[in-house]
Amino acid sequence: AHERLTFGKGLSTEDEPDLWLRTLSDEIDLWIEIGQPDEKVLRRACGRSRQVCVYSYGGKVADIWWQQHQRKLNHLDKLMVCNVPVTASQALAEMVKRTMQLQCTLQDGEIMLTDGKNTVSTVLQVLKPAT
Repeated sequence: AHERLTFGKGLSTEDEPDLWLRTLSDEIDLWIEIGQPDEKVLRRACGRSRQVCVYSYGGKVADIWWQQHQRKLNHLDKLMVCNVPVTASQALAEMVKRTMQLQCTLQDGEIMLTDGKNTVSTVLQVLKPAT
C-alpha cells in the first residue's frame, strides 16, 4: 500500500504494468503484473524498474506457467513471483462487485481482505523472491 500506487494500462499496453509505483521524479520504483505475463514483458520491466512483482493465480494454469518460465525468470534479480492459492482467488472472485469496497490487513505474512460481509484470508506462496 502506498499513496502513489496507481493502475497502469497493463491490459491494453505492453509498456505499462497492471499497477505501478512511480517516484516523485517519475521513475518506476515498482512494476506489478497480475496473472501470467509474458517473459519478454518481465525482462523489459526489470530493465525499466527498481523492482518487479508478479502475482499469479489460476491454480493449474498458474502452475503450468511457472513450470514453463521458471528457468528464465530465475535469472531476473529484480523479479519477485508470488502465487495466490486457488481457494483464495476463487473466494476473492465471489466478492467482486461493481461498487465494491475492500479493506486489507497484512499481519505476519497473512493477507485478510474483507468487503464488510465476507473475509478472505490467505498466505501468498513465494515462488521466486527478489534478490
